Amino acid sequence: MARREAPEINAGSMADIAFLLLIFFLVTTTIDVDKGITVKLPPWSDEPPPEMKLNSRNVYSVLVNANDQLLVRGEPMEPRNLRENTKIFIANPKGLANMAEKPNKAIISLKNDRGTSYKAYIQVYNELKAAYRELWDTEAEKLFGEKYEGLKTIDQKREVRNAFPLVISEAEPTSFGEK
Repeated sequence: MARREAPEINAGSMADIAFLLLIFFLVTTTIDVDKGITVKLPPWSDEPPPEMKLNSRNVYSVLVNANDQLLVRGEPMEPRNLRENTKIFIANPKGLANMAEKPNKAIISLKNDRGTSYKAYIQVYNELKAAYRELWDTEAEKLFGEKYEGLKTIDQKREVRNAFPLVISEAEPTSFGEK
């Protein structure tokens, strides 16, 4: 009786298949990228900006020092109170003389110290943006009966944003520990 040898498996093309699978997964895999904060910057210009006369009544100045402490319109404030106070300043529901004349004239001025932690900066920035989002939701519900994100058309969103335009001006940070 003749002994039968076990058939060999040709492994020559295995390297080609592995290489093709590697290329396939490299091409089809998505890598998450940190997006950061989306801010629309003005176009670059070599000319100095024009001198603007601002009514101090319409400016809501927020300063964050190197110790991550807030100073809002010259008064110390806790970050947890910033959102509500910002909404009151912008909307000025009682028509107070020390608040913004109209929501579309309100300017939020944010200034940090170079020693300000990133966490504190993001916390303050998020509170300011959240104040606007809540004002937009309130205005959208008043005008259209639903929250801002649920609005159907761009024109509806534009109408709400025109009533409460998001204006956050960021000043150049001061050196560590300076006022």
